[in-house]
Amino acid sequence: MAIAEENIAEITESDTLDFRSLLSSTERDFLIGNNGDHVKVDSLEGKKLGLYFSASWCGPCRRFTPTLVEEYNELASKGDFEVVFVSADEDEESFSGYFSKMPWLAVPFSDSDARNRLDELFKVDGVPYLVIIDENGKVLSDSGVQIIGEYGVEGYPFTEEKIKELKDQEEAARRNQSLRSVLVSHSRDFVVSSDGNKVPVSELEGKTVGLYFSCFSYKACAQFTAKLVEVYDKLKANGESFEIVLISLDYEEESFKQDFKSMPWFTLPMKDKTCEKLFRYFELSSLPTLVVIGPNGKTLHTNVGEAIEKHGVLAYPFTPEKFKELLEIEKAKVETQTLESILVLGDLDSVIGKDGAKVSASELVGKNILLYFSAHWCPPCRAFLPKLIKTYHDIKAKDDAFEVIFISSDHDQASFDEFFSSMPWLAIPFGDERKKTLQKKFKVQGIPAVIAIGPSGRTVNRDARDIIAIHGAAAYPFTQEQLKDVEKQVEEIAKGWPEKVKHDSHEHELVLTSRDAYNCDGCNEMGYAWSFYCEECDYDLDPDCALKNDEATDNNPKASPGFVCDGDTCCRRA
Repeated sequence: MAIAEENIAEITESDTLDFRSLLSSTERDFLIGNNGDHVKVDSLEGKKLGLYFSASWCGPCRRFTPTLVEEYNELASKGDFEVVFVSADEDEESFSGYFSKMPWLAVPFSDSDARNRLDELFKVDGVPYLVIIDENGKVLSDSGVQIIGEYGVEGYPFTEEKIKELKDQEEAARRNQSLRSVLVSHSRDFVVSSDGNKVPVSELEGKTVGLYFSCFSYKACAQFTAKLVEVYDKLKANGESFEIVLISLDYEEESFKQDFKSMPWFTLPMKDKTCEKLFRYFELSSLPTLVVIGPNGKTLHTNVGEAIEKHGVLAYPFTPEKFKELLEIEKAKVETQTLESILVLGDLDSVIGKDGAKVSASELVGKNILLYFSAHWCPPCRAFLPKLIKTYHDIKAKDDAFEVIFISSDHDQASFDEFFSSMPWLAIPFGDERKKTLQKKFKVQGIPAVIAIGPSGRTVNRDARDIIAIHGAAAYPFTQEQLKDVEKQVEEIAKGWPEKVKHDSHEHELVLTSRDAYNCDGCNEMGYAWSFYCEECDYDLDPDCALKNDEATDNNPKASPGFVCDGDTCCRRA
């Protein structure tokens, strides 16, 4: 965290800021309290100051303000720190309602000139924003929100030296990490059980402990919690020395209490300062996350969530040796993967055709299969579907040992039925639990997604969507060898084209450029592989569009046989 960063460099070049000229105006020499009292600006002389730019309409502001209030109240006894609220609200009623919850001072809402001047002076382009100024008028940092959030009152007096000292302490704590250094704070040495009892952290020492970072309002967290409860109960039933401590990042206390009742493990108290501190300490980027601390207090793994989803209790005790063992198991599964191992789950051993008739997985063995993850509500899915349908028919005309299986992410049966009715292939029934297992198996994070399975049942390609969009049926059966051949053909196609063209639709010369997917600015359709491109304007023309009107040369070759343009749309032939 930088102190006195670049965007306040113009201010810090001067020796000091004068509080009187900074916070007063020609008509006003006072600030206001939330009770309406006038407080002379001169009274701030010799104090450290936080200029708090915030607004009632801002969600992050409303979340940060209670934290700042708590830290401010702890510092109040020192008598040398003050906060001044600079509102970004749009009306006085909103300002007053928001300011009523603040124990500090404010620039009057009516003095918009002063508020605007402060915004401009400190280059405020987002809220919440907290500028910290020392007692001599020197700007210490414009990262007060981060400093307060990370260090709280421990960061006082917010000098560069103090922040460096705290960072050094953190680094030392990392090197000498223990369960106590992670979970115990200066005001708390316990965790809380689901029945409300306080349990000393010392009782968890020597055990493998999972720190479960979660937020109940996130659907993914709720789904993972159910799986984690199952794993936890099995491990405890087996007598394993394993515990979990919930690190909740929720803001609604009632919903937290209600949801935590169903959990069999421990938690840090709601809104404990350590929660967000640990989120930063472990440098988390997503929820849910399960960090595992070993019996020696050291971090064993920064997130075993995926391992638990995939392997359950088999992932325990989450050591490097265990994960190496699981990796070998995974490799063996890949080597022995069959279509039936993919499509059969318990009694679920078939897919459905257009008429609703069941087609058993065994009937598809030996074919090239595409698993098509999609949904009616998804615009990119609807845009991709015509290309996939054309590719399907082109391949089937040459090789009947080919099939596509639709795996729906639709929200209801009616949407599934409507979307599936436009498809000429097979599907896993709506609501079938195999959808979830297939998504996890192939790590499908977004749709549309297409996974290519070869005749042996082995995975041929996990990213067949883009391949189909670019090459269509020419890429079949989507093996790496076939893709190399197709790419050579694409290079051959471009050999007859000019390197540059001038087109009526654009003022600059367009250069033949290898591109992945783009939107043709001429026909407004998707283009692939090659574009006549203007880098300066980010302007693309599909070759068929560009070569209709080549003013740069007298050479106007016919459109390549690799493309077809009907005047309104330009598409690459399969």
